[in-house]
Amino acid sequence: MSPALPEGTPASAELPTVAPQLRALRRRAALTLEAAARSAGLSPAHLSRLETGQRQPSLPMLLALARIYGTTVSELLGETPADRDAVVRADAMEATEAGGWTYFQAGSPGRGMQALRVHVPYGSQGDIVRVHPGEEWLYALEGRLQLRLGDTSYRLEPGDSAHFDSLTPHRIAAADRGGAELLFVHTLLQSPTAALCLGPAAGPTREV
Repeated sequence: MSPALPEGTPASAELPTVAPQLRALRRRAALTLEAAARSAGLSPAHLSRLETGQRQPSLPMLLALARIYGTTVSELLGETPADRDAVVRADAMEATEAGGWTYFQAGSPGRGMQALRVHVPYGSQGDIVRVHPGEEWLYALEGRLQLRLGDTSYRLEPGDSAHFDSLTPHRIAAADRGGAELLFVHTLLQSPTAALCLGPAAGPTREV
C-alpha cells in the first residue's frame, strides 16, 4: 500500500470511501463528533474534515479510529470481508516456509489483523531488520527469543510478550540452538506482506 499522506494533505482519489465510512461508523458507535475526536486525540474540526473528504487520514489515525469505533481498518476502507469461520482448527493450519521460518496461519484471512504461530530456527534471519506500518504483538511459547527494537535488545523467556509500533526498526531471532516458537499478531491495511527489509542493523545494542 502507498504510504499515508501527511496530515495536511488534501484528499485524493486514493481512498475514496474513507470519508463516508468514517462518518457512518462514528454514528453507528453512537459517538458525537466531539467525543470521537477527543478519544482519537484530534480536534473536532480536523475529524470533520476527514469525514467530509477534505483531508486524508494517516495510518495512526485509521488504527485509532478503528479501535474507537469497534471495527477494523478494512471496514474503515470500505472493504467487504469474505465469508470466513471464526474458529481455526489445529489440523487446518497449513505450514508455510519462508527464509527458514515456518508459519502457521492462526487466524482467518481478510481481517484487519494477521495472527500466526511461528517457528524460528536458530541463526535464521537474525540480521534482518523490518520496518512497516502497523502494530505487532508477540508471545514466546517455547525457547528464548532475542528481540531488538531500535537500539535496545530484549531477551524474551517463554511466557514473555511484547507489543510495539512496527515502524520501529525491529528484528527477531531465536536465542537458543533449538529454535523458538511464538505467537505473532500484527495489524494490516491492504497487504499482508507490507514490510521493508533494511539488512543488518548497525549501532550499539543495549540489553534489557
